[in-house]
Amino acid sequence: MLAVQSTEHVTIDPSILYFGTPVVLVSTVGADGRPNLAPLSSIFWLGHTAVIGVGARSQTAINLRATGGAVLNLPSVEQVSAVDRIALTTGRDPVSARKSSVGYRYEPDKFGRAGLTTVASDTVSAPRAGECPVQLEGHVVDAHPLRGDDPVAAGSILAVEIAVTRVHVHESIRLAGSTHRIDPDRWRPLIMSFQQFYGLGDRVLPSRLSSIDEEWYR
Repeated sequence: MLAVQSTEHVTIDPSILYFGTPVVLVSTVGADGRPNLAPLSSIFWLGHTAVIGVGARSQTAINLRATGGAVLNLPSVEQVSAVDRIALTTGRDPVSARKSSVGYRYEPDKFGRAGLTTVASDTVSAPRAGECPVQLEGHVVDAHPLRGDDPVAAGSILAVEIAVTRVHVHESIRLAGSTHRIDPDRWRPLIMSFQQFYGLGDRVLPSRLSSIDEEWYR
């Protein structure tokens, strides 16, 4: 018997609206050549364009402006400990008073702290995180300041448009018999939902969209 779901809604005012999005480790490199690695879960894709949300004063944003390239490393559930090890760390020195008040600390070697290996990229200067099953190299196309309607917060967050220039994936997640496709039953992305880590469950229903060949989107 199917469980009866309540149709009653209440009005609330959440502080955040992270209902579940993929975790991405954004690797960048500064003008001084120092790499940085930052976990975030504000990301979406349209075709081969990725859009990420970053704080305008973060080291990631500074590096993106300085060198114009990044790698979007997508961890699986197996890399959750590596991601968590660089939580509450920042590449900015000194640490802002706001971040310091909630426990952030300066970490100059994010890759080392995470226990991840740097691998040279093909099209950008930022390194890839070798253990992540998916690594998307890309160049910054534009950065759009958000919250322009708020005189206090205006420009504090950027939506950064990144054109993906190279895709690296681990052989274990490729669809058998294909060259360029990912097997969604073998790919287990790490998901962030309201400050907690989750993974995907089993497929609940074959989608009618799957009747369209993926190449159609190219």
